[in-house]
Amino acid sequence: MMIAHRMSKIDSSGIRKVFDLAQKMQNPVNLSIGQPDFDVPEEIKTEAIKAIQDGSNKYTVTQGIPELRNNLLKRLQSERGVNAESIIITSGVSGALTLAFLVLINPEDEILIPDPAFVSYKHFANFCGGKAVFIDTYPDFKLTAARIQPHITKKTTILVINSPANPTGVMSTTQELKDIADLARRHNLLIISDEIYHDYDYNREFDSIGRYYEKTLILDGFSKSFAMTGWRMGYAAGPANIINEMIKLQQYTFVCAPSPAQYAVAKSLDTDMSKYIATYKKKRDLMYDGLKDRYHVVKPGGAFYLFPQVPWGADEEFVASAIQKNLLIIPGSVFSEHHTHFRISYAASEETIRRGIDILNSLAKQ
Repeated sequence: MMIAHRMSKIDSSGIRKVFDLAQKMQNPVNLSIGQPDFDVPEEIKTEAIKAIQDGSNKYTVTQGIPELRNNLLKRLQSERGVNAESIIITSGVSGALTLAFLVLINPEDEILIPDPAFVSYKHFANFCGGKAVFIDTYPDFKLTAARIQPHITKKTTILVINSPANPTGVMSTTQELKDIADLARRHNLLIISDEIYHDYDYNREFDSIGRYYEKTLILDGFSKSFAMTGWRMGYAAGPANIINEMIKLQQYTFVCAPSPAQYAVAKSLDTDMSKYIATYKKKRDLMYDGLKDRYHVVKPGGAFYLFPQVPWGADEEFVASAIQKNLLIIPGSVFSEHHTHFRISYAASEETIRRGIDILNSLAKQ
């Protein structure tokens, strides 16, 4: 059977390849996968179990249960200063991203994407018939209006922002966001702001561009904040005309986000996760301080990644050597058009982080 031509626009995920490899290795030092190493808090598990036992196992309305949507809209306004017109609960942020790109991108539209950036952005832009246009942010990984401006053409429709960022952990400052908002307003761009890592903000610097620009579609969720990556709980909030089309498309695709998870999260939004975030700041410092003398690395302000420059060779060659030493990391070219860096996830135990540091420092000496 012939495979649809659109599938040629998508490569197999380099992250998932390493994930599969990890299943075959004996006790690897795994610093590859971006998921918290703590479990879902007990009080949230209890709410999920109760929802299942109470019979909340059927379809919900496509856009998500009202109590969760209403509470999230209020929180966006009170905590981020974002007055979103509407909201949809999705099957993870990946579900939100899929719906948004399918709804918004026409053939030949140009989508501005930072380089480096989360792997799905460029693949879904290409899958939808658009053209991914990369904004080089090396060496400091800062997305700025000055770097964006030269890439804007008459075909540019969307700018993607991710702060705190995967794979670098770099965060946009308030002034940078205001400058980008002014630029987007002059060119009538839609901004898609992926804010899934907003809770992992180690210096209390997080700000949302949705506060400064009304044509912003915010994507967020609970996979990272509540460590529920397998629950598939996300949302998109922004202009009503866009959300309405996403709801329409969700009717024929995901149908709705998982029902018990919606009810559990709706009753758990006040769960205090600060103690977990504090441990991740400690892990960030441990990893950064352990590598900074032998690697060129930008200290991240958020998320749980570092993106060091390889000390020798290309990224694939360096990562292959790391894997031979039982260390799992991700080549930077999975996220970038460059072959000069690699991604570390410090969402791991301190013991694992220390073992990883030792292996990486030994590799740097080669």
